[in-house]
Amino acid sequence: MLLRTWPTRALKLIAGALIGLGALMVGAQAQTSLNPGLPLPAAEFSEPATAGSGPVRLRAPAAERTAPREPAVQADPAAAAPYVPGEFERYVQQQAGPDATVRRFGAELVTGALDGRGAELSPLAPADYIIGPGDEVLVTLWGSVDADLRLMVDRGGRITIPRVGAVQVAGVLLSELPAVVNRRVASVFRNFESSVALGQLRGIRVFVSGFVVRPGAYTVSSLSTVLTALMRAGGPSAAGSFRAIELRRGAALVARFDLYDLLLNGDRSADRVLQAGDVVHVGPVGTQVGFIGSVNNPAVIELKPGETVADALRMVGGFTAVADRTRLAVERLAERKASRIAQLDLPRDERAGLSHGDLLRAFSAVSAALPVQRQAKRVRVEGEVLRPGDYVLPENSSVHDAIRAAGGYTPGAYLFATEFSRLSVQRTQQENYDRALRDLETDFARAAGAQRVASTEEATTQQARAAGTQRLVERLRTLRPTGRIVLQIEPDAAELPDLALEDGDRIFIPARPTTVGVFGSVFNAASYLHLPGRSVGDYVQLAGGPTKGADRGSVFVVRSNGSVVSSAQGGRTWYGRSEGLDQLPAKPGDTVFVPEEMDKTTFLQAAKDWTQIVFQFGLGVAGIVSATR
Repeated sequence: MLLRTWPTRALKLIAGALIGLGALMVGAQAQTSLNPGLPLPAAEFSEPATAGSGPVRLRAPAAERTAPREPAVQADPAAAAPYVPGEFERYVQQQAGPDATVRRFGAELVTGALDGRGAELSPLAPADYIIGPGDEVLVTLWGSVDADLRLMVDRGGRITIPRVGAVQVAGVLLSELPAVVNRRVASVFRNFESSVALGQLRGIRVFVSGFVVRPGAYTVSSLSTVLTALMRAGGPSAAGSFRAIELRRGAALVARFDLYDLLLNGDRSADRVLQAGDVVHVGPVGTQVGFIGSVNNPAVIELKPGETVADALRMVGGFTAVADRTRLAVERLAERKASRIAQLDLPRDERAGLSHGDLLRAFSAVSAALPVQRQAKRVRVEGEVLRPGDYVLPENSSVHDAIRAAGGYTPGAYLFATEFSRLSVQRTQQENYDRALRDLETDFARAAGAQRVASTEEATTQQARAAGTQRLVERLRTLRPTGRIVLQIEPDAAELPDLALEDGDRIFIPARPTTVGVFGSVFNAASYLHLPGRSVGDYVQLAGGPTKGADRGSVFVVRSNGSVVSSAQGGRTWYGRSEGLDQLPAKPGDTVFVPEEMDKTTFLQAAKDWTQIVFQFGLGVAGIVSATR
């Protein structure tokens, strides 16, 4: 019995399925008929599901799947124009000097290397954004229906959802768009979830006019603002204003935008969103003032009527940490042929007005040295004192004050060898040393140019001498003076001279040395134990005496206090030795130096030279005798 009834039941099930399918097809045809002119191809959706066969899958129309999208924002083919300073900017830069870079305040924001498109790459649409033709709407459905659609708003303001039809979205706020789409889909399907978002934004055509680098028409995104359009146009030119920017819509003035509100206060409230056909107009530059010197941001600033010195100082970021905050110098354009420069005393003159072309300069409080008598003294005391270290002493302090601050001398202090160094003396020594070195180079060059060469041997000798001279000059160039002042005191002195101190002085008191050094052209250069009663000659003999090539007439002694005693200071015997240096008493810490003789000649070379002289003399005498006969 069951076998007989099975075909009948199967036929009933099949018939029911066919009836349901026909009903759905009739409903689809009826839905399509509600939107004449928008046929729904059969390929745009799958067959409706029967019980247990899954959700209905929808696809976007083939045209929207395959047609390439036009970019919402045009690419600017022109590269970013280089920044061109105005005439007043060049003048202010010249007055500021090569160490400072002075540009118009805010020029880096709108005239940089970017052409403005960086602000439009990924804009976040606000909730009050109004949908319009050209926008892209992303619709995702899941549940009883499955869809992932990218739909373009057509010129009629509609998007077309397969199996649902056209949905009017133009003029709808972004925050209300999901509800509008959901209501329309719910009229066809049940038991579904949805996600509606905004995709690519539409492009709008705006105009930038006035004093800008690249005036013209630009296609920007629908979320672009006045600042975006300015950046696309290269920003205000040298003749354009940063503070008189207008947004015009038709014949109406919509807003005025001051870039300084954004630059100084971060206020973008006047930076309105653009609409199609808007005009951004940049007026001519207003009152320009230069501000250089010890301020945080030297720049050329633009002032509105009524703004003062205090406003200008605020625009450049105020004074630096080392600035003199009590005064400013102002050079007025109208008075440059007369008094030229005047001084403004702060804060009394901070409300003074400024004129077009004025140049303000802030001074540094540390660039000029104060009088020595008014300076506090930072002094370092080292060596044989009870408390070595750095000390800050009041005005008019002396060496004795520094020693007292350091606790006094230790029993082992050797005051005769004290190293007293001063920064001002070091600078003076360096200047004199550099000048002497330049003179030495000039003398060497002049001597080399005036010397004549008679043979290849002399040419080779001259080249070798020139190379040696160059090496000597390079070595001398590496030396740096120490700034030491030689104190003229006795070896057994108990106190240092009471000299006035300067800022940065250094006092080093060594312990009493126990040796005497002998160096140079001796047989055993070394340091020898100092014994009372010995002379400089005794220590030279301890070192083995001068060598054969020593220059005995140029021996000198460097005392531990920095002074020098040389053989040239005393008389000489007929063979070149000093009469008094050998008997000079040696002091602890002395350094005896016996130099090598530089201009050496052998006996044969001397005989050859004398022979040539006698021969030339004989020829001359013979010529004279012959002429007299």
